[in-house]
Amino acid sequence: MLKRFGFWFPAALLIQVAVPAAAQEVLDPDPNTLAPSKDPRRVANGLAQTPPMGWNSWNKFACKVDDATIRATADAISANGMKAAGYRYVVVDDCWHGARDANGLITEDKTRFPSGLKALADYVHSKGLKFGIYSDAGTKTCGGRPGSQGHEYQDALQYARWGVDYLKYDWCSTGVRNAEEAYALMSDALRASGREILFSMCEWGNSKPWLWASKIGNMWRTTGDITDKWAGHHGYSWGVTSIADMNEPLWPYAAPGHWNDPDMLEVGNGGLTDTEYRAHFSLWAMMAAPLIAGNDVATMTAATRAILLNTDVIAVDQDPLGAQGHRVWKDGDREVWSKPMSDGGRTILLFNRGEAPATIGADWAMLDLPRSVQMRARDLWARKDMGKRKGRYEAKVAPHGVVMVRLSH
Repeated sequence: MLKRFGFWFPAALLIQVAVPAAAQEVLDPDPNTLAPSKDPRRVANGLAQTPPMGWNSWNKFACKVDDATIRATADAISANGMKAAGYRYVVVDDCWHGARDANGLITEDKTRFPSGLKALADYVHSKGLKFGIYSDAGTKTCGGRPGSQGHEYQDALQYARWGVDYLKYDWCSTGVRNAEEAYALMSDALRASGREILFSMCEWGNSKPWLWASKIGNMWRTTGDITDKWAGHHGYSWGVTSIADMNEPLWPYAAPGHWNDPDMLEVGNGGLTDTEYRAHFSLWAMMAAPLIAGNDVATMTAATRAILLNTDVIAVDQDPLGAQGHRVWKDGDREVWSKPMSDGGRTILLFNRGEAPATIGADWAMLDLPRSVQMRARDLWARKDMGKRKGRYEAKVAPHGVVMVRLSH
């Protein structure tokens, strides 16, 4: 046994670990530093300069996940336009785990994944996509499988060997563990693995990670889990608009490399209307949220495909300025949201939460634009240029619907 980074490892395991000098500095903390996020030597990993896009197995399949499902999903994403639209990560969520071997290395469930996760990752990569995986900062995952607590460096090394590009890291069975310590430890382990692995922190916002995690993770959950409902609190989950309301005030903390994550998309899972799903997708794009599809993309309807593949709306989410849009006006069920764009323009969202059609208008003053300036307007769901407007943009909005407009000079 050898001691590295403050942990004991089997010597055979460490032979293949190469720790870059920059990572080693992060891994040897300054004893005078009280918290990992305050260590001046810590730097971001440079990934996720725009919000990550991809697919995750949980919202549709939960624990009923296996090799065939993931391969079929990768096939669909590579062929149905999603890959071309920017969806890159194929993420296996909870319940892939087998037992740990005699050396403590995690293995996959051989019944569900008989070819192994390395072969599955290779298959996903062969489609020009990236492969993601799931673990937990506690002793067990939320699905009761082995968590990573006490095995962080071993797990990161195993993921690197398998070819993992993305880790979603959950927060079940953590006891009294400190979230900043736990996530910084896995962040450092991923860095030490020698492979670039995007780090998705799923701590549900309990410790306000937006205040400390900008150099630790690439995205952090800001709320409890999403569910395929319009609003409200449902068990431990929340409806789409309730999630948006919790995530919206955090707009100052989003920037390239680190994003507020209001959870994965429910578009296409059947609980909402297509009008409501367009609102859901629009709100996530306005908030510069990661766009992680959560439906069965191999069998989705044409209407669902049209929402997920609206490249005008995706371009708003992926704008390189990296500004998170937010609410700038509200009157009852009528709202205006605004998102600054890298070209100096704005994207506006006229949002009607009500049960009847409503006329909603955005004055230029709400958008920090001079009233006299003329802006070209494009309706992103009608996919139609609307001509030049000055001072105000107004439209009639369907119940539970949105009108999303790109304003440019």
